Amino acid sequence: MPRIRHTTTALACALILAAAGALFSACMLAVDGEAKVIGGPASAEEPARVAIPSLGVNSPLIRLKRGELPPREKGTTAGWYAAGARPGEPGAAVIIGHDAPGEDRPVFRDLHRLAAGSTIDVERGDGTVLHFTVTRTEKAGGDAFPAREAYAPTKERALRLVTCADGRGAEHLVVHATLTPAPR
Repeated sequence: MPRIRHTTTALACALILAAAGALFSACMLAVDGEAKVIGGPASAEEPARVAIPSLGVNSPLIRLKRGELPPREKGTTAGWYAAGARPGEPGAAVIIGHDAPGEDRPVFRDLHRLAAGSTIDVERGDGTVLHFTVTRTEKAGGDAFPAREAYAPTKERALRLVTCADGRGAEHLVVHATLTPAPR
């Protein structure tokens, strides 16, 4: 009987580990050979989700390196430029998402509808939600990513959302927002 119990326990442990591995790999994404956790910030201060209530957007965030975009097959998910400012800190935090049609609804498909005064919420890894208010939007022409507009230095606690403005990448939309002061 002890041998059966040992075998059953070993089998149960193996099944639990296999299920955990499958769950973990389902939440991973390979980009340029590197695995990235979707919606799993590396620290409590890093952003985990972006929400735009007026557009019905509520997306986990992929951590991105400079020049990297969320992969097309994850068009419903936005990405945060991890080498830049964290949302809520001085500087411009940059979140990038697709607007080009695909199989699913692109995360920033309706971003062009945002106007000054609109609200953008960013949830950090610790569950804190930061509220940003849109100050302006701008279009940047050309096939190249609008790095100057997106990454421009600022002393404000700024957020910049970036997407294609035409669905093809020939024009980009940059939404500028600043941290909304907490009520006193």
